[in-house]
Amino acid sequence: MDFNVKKLASDAGIFFTRAVQFTEEKFGQAERTELDAHFENLLTRADSTKNWTEKILRQTEVLLQPNPSARVEEFLYEKLDRKIPSRGTNGELLGQYMTEAANDFGPSSPYGQTLIKVGETQKRLGIAERDFIHSSSINFLTPLRNFLEGDWRTISKERRILQNRRLDLDACKARLKKAKAAEAKASLEGDAEHELRVAQTEFDRQAEVTRLLLEGISSTHVNHLRCLHEFAEAQATYYAQCYQYMVDLQKQLGSSKGDVFPSTFVGNADGMSPPLSTSPPAATLPLLQAVSPNPADGTLNPSEVKPPSSGTRKAKVLYDYEAADSSELALKADELITVYSLPGMDPDWLIGERGNKKGKVPVTYLELLS
Repeated sequence: MDFNVKKLASDAGIFFTRAVQFTEEKFGQAERTELDAHFENLLTRADSTKNWTEKILRQTEVLLQPNPSARVEEFLYEKLDRKIPSRGTNGELLGQYMTEAANDFGPSSPYGQTLIKVGETQKRLGIAERDFIHSSSINFLTPLRNFLEGDWRTISKERRILQNRRLDLDACKARLKKAKAAEAKASLEGDAEHELRVAQTEFDRQAEVTRLLLEGISSTHVNHLRCLHEFAEAQATYYAQCYQYMVDLQKQLGSSKGDVFPSTFVGNADGMSPPLSTSPPAATLPLLQAVSPNPADGTLNPSEVKPPSSGTRKAKVLYDYEAADSSELALKADELITVYSLPGMDPDWLIGERGNKKGKVPVTYLELLS
């Protein structure tokens, strides 16, 4: 091994001297060459760009891959310059399980048919998610990572060199000042002045190189802006695909619901969730809408309503409900009431009776008993 002891000792001495000088500057015991205000602004802007880019990069990685173990695995494969193994998304895996379950239960049964339909949709959602992750990784994460691992490392290196040049310049200024104060020989003072001129030239040259790199941060912002637009477009495309897949699924489930649930009674027999809507989806997803507690027909007078001869059922109240007006019946959790439906009523509402009181009650607050 080519080991130069003299050079090592010299470098160690320079490092120690600069460390002492830097410490004295921090305590105000040594003069310091200040950079101009524009240069300081460039440094601050560069540091801010680096810090926010790191945060955005890390959080985007979390968004695209919430599993920390999977992120660590991908990081290791990337550092080892090996191809990351293909991994299915959670949606694809769920769709596969649903399809296998349908084949086990019987694909011709109502439950099996629905499992197949929902499973296929989950697979399509998973594929769309995988495409979105792949596109975002290439068009958004990679440019951010390239800046941190490429441009920013170069900027940091040149800034360290500039810091050393500044320390050398300040050291030369201090030596010249001491030579003049001690009234040293003209030759010694001349040597100090020569060293100062050389140090000033090297400092100015390095400052210009660093300034050019820092001004390039503006170009970095322009590049990241373009990448951000591409990320937003990819995300919008992904969500639009998911929405369309769910609309198609609702149409399929809505068209087959009548065969699966032939009951003519309005509401859900088990009281656990509202029934699927059979109306075709329009601008929003009906399954994702909260059921409104306000009835569509406000002209119904419960006092004039007579219960039908057949079709009444008992229902258990799941939650407390305060009547909005005199046409509604207030409810208390866990009490039992009699309910029935009338032709033309909003399907989200029933007529409820408790003793000599009656009024409209929301279906979602009830568990219908057999």
